[in-house]
Amino acid sequence: MDISLVIPVYDEEQNLPLIMDAIHAVFESLNKQWEVVFVDDGSKDNSLGVLERLAEQDQEHVRVVVFRRNFGQTAAIAAGIDHSQGEIIVLLDADMQNDPADIPMLIAKLDEGYDLVSGWRKDRKDNRFTRTIPSNMANGLISWVTGVHLHDYGCTLKAYRRASLEGFRLYGEMHRFIPVFAHSVGAKITELPVRHHPRKFGEAKYGLERTVKVILDLFTVKFLLDYSHKPMRLFGGTGVGLIGISILLLAYLFIRKVFFFIPVLSSPFFQIGVMLLILGFQSILMGLIAELLARTYHESQSKPTYTVRMVLGKKN
Repeated sequence: MDISLVIPVYDEEQNLPLIMDAIHAVFESLNKQWEVVFVDDGSKDNSLGVLERLAEQDQEHVRVVVFRRNFGQTAAIAAGIDHSQGEIIVLLDADMQNDPADIPMLIAKLDEGYDLVSGWRKDRKDNRFTRTIPSNMANGLISWVTGVHLHDYGCTLKAYRRASLEGFRLYGEMHRFIPVFAHSVGAKITELPVRHHPRKFGEAKYGLERTVKVILDLFTVKFLLDYSHKPMRLFGGTGVGLIGISILLLAYLFIRKVFFFIPVLSSPFFQIGVMLLILGFQSILMGLIAELLARTYHESQSKPTYTVRMVLGKKN
């Protein structure tokens, strides 16, 4: 299988026939073996019935994964990837706002040597104040924190080489951070402007609350990227900093007592200094425990701490 399209679905019964027709129109001109993996994420409308009909009409290309209940877009994307077979995976929303006609352009860019091509909704057709502006702010924050600079993390339309998706799993609401995780295992990333259309049928599933979730998830992503292999640097560094502040406070109180005869216990700095000293030692101990957990995680699963792109030369 050359190309797998992974499409999460939640209450999109009117859009599904349209997107399937658009996909057929695109791949009729491509000399590629392809499949579409729809993942029904607990839809409450007749989306499942439409998907069953599409699968029956095109058994060669259509596969449908049905969740028992709504698990969220990240879980749907992860399930679609797990049930796909293509060497190239293209993620696409079912709402017809992304244009399947852009898929050949993304695949052609992959052929230039990239592992991941991200879509950029340069002329976005969503509500400016509730969707576009918060999204732009979130994109800027993610780019600044992670160092992976993309204009549009929220655009689902992306093309991946399967190898770039190996080495990590998706949890919670982490699907928008796939480029960051892929970059962490050495993927070569670029982005291209893609078309974006107003929604014709159904309702948007996300609003302003999604921006808050992105910010919270960003803390997790930053920790996983920078400290999952060396947690002692975070916890130990924090502990050393707290102990250093504590020593300065206690030294200040000691000097006041010796030279100016001011009682140590009369100052609130004594309680603060002792508290910071205790917290500092606790943070260092947490770092040691985290180091043990990190080693257990890697060694129990024989999970290497590196990724290999290729091996050249003589084979053993």
